[in-house]
Amino acid sequence: MESIYSKAIPTFGVAGNFTGHLEQAGEAVDFKNVKTAEVNAPKAIFPTYLPETSNTNITPDFLTAFPFDSDKIIFPKGEQKVQIEPECALIFKAEWEGDKLLNLKPLVFGASNDCSIRKEGAKKISLKKNWGPSSKGFSKNLISVDSFTKGSILDNYRIASFLIRDGKTYVYGEDSAVRNYSYIYEKLITWMLEKFNGQKDEGPAEDIHTYLVEAGCPENIMVSIGATRYSDWGENNFLQNGDKAVVVVYPESKYTPEQILKAVEENKLDDQTISVLSQTVIL
Repeated sequence: MESIYSKAIPTFGVAGNFTGHLEQAGEAVDFKNVKTAEVNAPKAIFPTYLPETSNTNITPDFLTAFPFDSDKIIFPKGEQKVQIEPECALIFKAEWEGDKLLNLKPLVFGASNDCSIRKEGAKKISLKKNWGPSSKGFSKNLISVDSFTKGSILDNYRIASFLIRDGKTYVYGEDSAVRNYSYIYEKLITWMLEKFNGQKDEGPAEDIHTYLVEAGCPENIMVSIGATRYSDWGENNFLQNGDKAVVVVYPESKYTPEQILKAVEENKLDDQTISVLSQTVIL
C-alpha cells in the first residue's frame, strides 16, 4: 500500500533491540548506567521528529525539522562518520486516556534507515539522529499488519541492507529476521508503553511523554524498532558522497538472502510484498 506517513506523525527509535549493535556502533558506553529489567532488554526510546504545534516550547527545536526522505540523505555538515541504521519501522494507532498512552495498535510496517552520526560526547541520542531535512529514511511501500503476535505476517519478514559504491554492492548489515528482535510483539508493546509514559530525562534518554503531550497526544506514532548488527564491512565503512544506501524488508517465504542481493544489484525490487528504501548520499 502507499505510505500513510505524514508530517503529523511523531517518530521515535528503539535503542539496543538487537544484541551487539550498540557495541558495534560505539554507543554501549552511553548506556553503561542504564538499568534494564533483563540483560537483553532495549535501553531506551529516543525521539527523531516531533511535529511543531502552537504549544511547542519544551520539545527541542531541532526535533521539529522533518527529517524523512525516501530518495536521499544529505550528509551533515562538519561530520565524518555517518552510518546506515537498517530497521523495520511501524506506524501505530495510539490510544489515549487523557494524557496517558494506553495502547499502540500496529497498522503498517516498512523499511527504515534510522541514519546516525557516530560521535562521542553527544548528551542525547536524538542529537545524532536529526540534523535537518533528508537525514533519515522510510520506505514509500508499506505493508499492512494483520496482527502483532507470534505467527503474524511479520514472522515471515527479514531485514537486509546494502551499500552501493562505485557500481559495487556491499552487504552492510546482517540479514536478520524481524522475529529475532530482543523485544518484539506483545513484549515490545508493553515495554514501549512503559517508556512512552514514564521514561525519565536521564543520561542519553529523554522525557518523551512530555514531548508527546506537547504534540497534542497524536493519533498515530511511528517507531523504528531497532537497528540490526553490521557486517564486518558495514561496521568499518561510513557513508560517502554518491553512495546509495539500501534497506530491504522482505518475506523469507519468497526470497533467499542471495536472491535479494541479486535483486539489489540488478535494481529489480518492484514486488509489492517487499518494502524497499533506496537513498543516494549527497554532501
